[in-house]
Amino acid sequence: MLPVLLCVLLGYGLAVLKAPYDRKLFGALVSNVGYPTLVLSHLAKDHIEIGAFLTILLAAAMMIAIFGTLGFVALKAMRLPIRSFLPPMILSNVGNIGLPVSTLAFGAEGAAVAMGFVVVVLSAIFTVGYALPMGKADLKTLARQPVIYAVIVSLILMDTGWSLPEPVDQAMTILGGLAIPIMLLTLGHSLATLKFGHVKRAFLLSLLHIFLSAVAAFALTHGLSLSVIQEKTIILLCFMPPSVATYLAVQQHRPGEEAAAVAGFIFVSTVLTLVTLPLVLTYWATS
Repeated sequence: MLPVLLCVLLGYGLAVLKAPYDRKLFGALVSNVGYPTLVLSHLAKDHIEIGAFLTILLAAAMMIAIFGTLGFVALKAMRLPIRSFLPPMILSNVGNIGLPVSTLAFGAEGAAVAMGFVVVVLSAIFTVGYALPMGKADLKTLARQPVIYAVIVSLILMDTGWSLPEPVDQAMTILGGLAIPIMLLTLGHSLATLKFGHVKRAFLLSLLHIFLSAVAAFALTHGLSLSVIQEKTIILLCFMPPSVATYLAVQQHRPGEEAAAVAGFIFVSTVLTLVTLPLVLTYWATS
């Protein structure tokens, strides 16, 4: 976790020092270049079989369904607004944190599993994540995400056994290398600029999220046929904190006290991963 933490802290420090950092530009760079080239450079190199990758996509969808079902019941019992709090409860930060940690912990196969989760969660952010706060899904933006088409191309390559020309493959590898460091820096920068409140509620929601993470990890690893590395990576990904991207939709369409409370939930959950992820890596998702 320490390399990941250092990168996040650097991004946090850039925000504190008010150094120039265009999050919109870097976010677009990751979405339009980093993610798709990273997908193409990993999935097309036999790090995972097509059947196993489809199982990973199913696992990611099941994780969202478990978080959604149990989270809905819990939020109703707590009398909290579903439209504001359910998106961060069900959509985890499998990109900014999950992908680098999975890569460092479990290598190329772990990265391939994380990419499957990234694709599904990213799709859910532009559908469920936007539909709840704003009242409708952002399908146009989803259709413009290059990573979706990168996955389709990768699936074709995996199924046919074809490969990219060597110069193209090397270019994909170089460009894909920019995704993880930029994501970590952007995460730190975003956390430093969140304006939040309701810390006590945020802590309770974070504990609820950790509990749901354990339920999802147990259900997925006992309900699906997975390799050892796939199982351990999925356990780790289930314990990712809420995605910062869900806050953007809430802030825009549910501003004020609700947005501040959601920001607090995301911030506290992210900080708690400094404790939960090492414990999960040590005692559950052991290599």
